[in-house]
Amino acid sequence: MPSLAAIRRVRALPALAAALVLALPVGCARNPTTGRPDLVLVSSEREREIGREEAAKVEQSIGHVEDPVLQEWVSSIGSRIAGFSPRQDVEYRFHVLDMIEPNAFALPGGHVYVSRGLLALVNSEDALACVLGHEIAHVAARHSVRRVTVATPFALALGLPTAVVGSISDTLGSVLGGVSSLAAGAVIAPYSRQQERAADRLGLELAAQAGWDPTAMARFLHTLEREEQLKRNGSRRPRFFDSHPSTPSRVRNTERHAGGLERGPRSPSASTPSALLDRLDGLMVGENPDRGVFVDGSFLHPELGFAIRFPEGWRTANVNSYVAAVEPAHEDILSILQLAGEGDDPAAGAVADGLDEEVAKKLEPVDLGGLAAVRIVSTRRGKGFDLTWVAHRGHVYRIVGTGPEGKFERLKPIFREVAFSFHPLTEAERDRIEVGRLRIARARAGESLEALIERTGSSWSVEEAGIANGIEGGGELGAGQPVKLAIPERHAGSRG
Repeated sequence: MPSLAAIRRVRALPALAAALVLALPVGCARNPTTGRPDLVLVSSEREREIGREEAAKVEQSIGHVEDPVLQEWVSSIGSRIAGFSPRQDVEYRFHVLDMIEPNAFALPGGHVYVSRGLLALVNSEDALACVLGHEIAHVAARHSVRRVTVATPFALALGLPTAVVGSISDTLGSVLGGVSSLAAGAVIAPYSRQQERAADRLGLELAAQAGWDPTAMARFLHTLEREEQLKRNGSRRPRFFDSHPSTPSRVRNTERHAGGLERGPRSPSASTPSALLDRLDGLMVGENPDRGVFVDGSFLHPELGFAIRFPEGWRTANVNSYVAAVEPAHEDILSILQLAGEGDDPAAGAVADGLDEEVAKKLEPVDLGGLAAVRIVSTRRGKGFDLTWVAHRGHVYRIVGTGPEGKFERLKPIFREVAFSFHPLTEAERDRIEVGRLRIARARAGESLEALIERTGSSWSVEEAGIANGIEGGGELGAGQPVKLAIPERHAGSRG
């Protein structure tokens, strides 16, 4: 769900484009990375325009990490590498995304992104430089202008019944249809293997020229592969290998090419492990409480001041513009909470959603724990809908439950319970909200990683901590060895 800052920036919930429509070919030119003739699908000016448009959508749907020092560090590395790019007709800009999953991607026109989830896995500045060099290479070779698209794997998997919702309200159908294209993360359509190989080679060369160790890329790819394997059966929000396909030979080829490169004379800004860890200390890991968090099945939003409970055992997703739950065995059964608009009249919010006149007459006023709300339960075209609009602190929220008509009688009490669970956040609930921070712990002589995790109260498993620190196996740690761990801390928005 959006933070207060996001609501102030955007008063409506625009749907992101599900595909990027490119302009007609404008002719052939020489690719700046190969020197060979290349079919140019869009002009450089149009490419920059597309990049600005897509960057605005990424900012709206995902958001940047609000840490100027961290952002400046990443930008300083990227800018130094970009200075060696064979393409200088774009302005390279670097951003840290407020995204849990490890990911990196580039947009047309020079916007390059790394997620805070990726930074948490970095164990040398060289590795980060290689990732940035790789994305700069995609921009330089104009790969991104042909491949970019923005989508939400979670929402697409749900198969949201946009057309059916539209039968109740054209406006509501459009809004809910936007859920299937609102980004849980920006997903770049997978590059071809040839494009990946080209970006690997050029990216390593650029990082080396700028003074970083290109051999770090192979080690970091191994880290990303370990993380991917660990999370394979969990969240399917976008990750690095979704857009950067890996091959068995990729690490070997990367090692081979990096070994033959000569590094430039300049040194990394964080040239020692301690300096790097100082840069990462305090990095948020896990969910951002400012956008709401799930705590023991309840969704708590400290900024907007509400709580709601979804059915136990349902899969959940929380992105910048909605929170949703889907029944695991039936992906056409789901419940969604969205911000509908501003105001204190839920009926006006329902009418603004464009309910047809027949449906609007059936709106039933209800009291949700002292909050004014209206509800309608209806079936149309083989689908059932439980729709609730509730006003709270100057905003109107819509709560939607939907499923096949044949199963809807069973679902009615479930959706009603979800709607009636919406209530103002209590102080007891607020006090339960925590934020995960990357902190540096020092191991004791002979201490195992498992013992260190237990001593510090880290929320990471042994496997997660091993991957984040590049530790293989569960052997003893050295005395004073620094280890990155995710430590739960009291959320700053909590009282006390």
